[in-house]
Amino acid sequence: MNDASSTGRFITLEGGEGAGKSTQVARLKGWLEKRGHSVVATREPGGAPGAEMVRKLLVEGPTERWDGTTEALLHFAARRDHLRSTVWPALGRGAWAISDRFADSTLAYQGYGHGVDRAMLADLYRIAVGGFRPDLTLILDLPIETGLARAAARRGTETRYESLPKAFHDRVRNGFLDIATADPGRCIVIDASRDIDAIAEAIARAVSERLGA
Repeated sequence: MNDASSTGRFITLEGGEGAGKSTQVARLKGWLEKRGHSVVATREPGGAPGAEMVRKLLVEGPTERWDGTTEALLHFAARRDHLRSTVWPALGRGAWAISDRFADSTLAYQGYGHGVDRAMLADLYRIAVGGFRPDLTLILDLPIETGLARAAARRGTETRYESLPKAFHDRVRNGFLDIATADPGRCIVIDASRDIDAIAEAIARAVSERLGA
C-alpha cells in the first residue's frame, strides 16, 4: 500500500447519477460502526478542503466549461489532496474509509463518457495515486432513465454532469460494468434499482463476505 499502512480498509461506492451512493455510504458507515469499526465517510471530488474547492469547479456551471482532459486533470489533483488529507491518515490510524466515488468514476466519466485516452488516465493514476487501490469497490447499477429521474428529484446546484446527453450516461454505465468485469476481485455490481433497505443489505453482505467486517 502506498502512503498508508495496511491496518484500515478502503471501500469505494461507484455508479451513475442518482444511484444512491451517498445514502448507502451513510448506511454502510452505521453498519460498520455497530461492528466496532472506526469509519470515515468521504467523497470525490472533494473530501478535503482543497479538493472541495476543485469539486465546485467540476460539478457546477455549464457543461461546456471543461473538456474531458481538463476534467481528468482536475479530478486527479483533487484526488491527490483527498488521499493525503483524509483517506491515508484514516487508514494509517486503523479506520475504515468509505468514499462516494474514486478513480473508477474518472475512468467511466472521462474515459468512457468523454473519450479521454485510457492510457493517459492510467498514467495520471500512477502519478497521483501510485500503487494504492481500494480494498473493495461496490458499483451501484441501475437504468439510466431511473437514475436521472432520481437525480432530478433532488436537484440542487450540482447539475453539470446530470445535464449531459443520455448517450453520455449510457457510455458511463457501460464503462462501470466493463470495469467490474475486468476486475472481479475488487468490484461487485449491486442492483441499485431496488429499495434502499435491499441495497443496504446487499452491500453489507458483500462487505462481510469480502472483507470479513
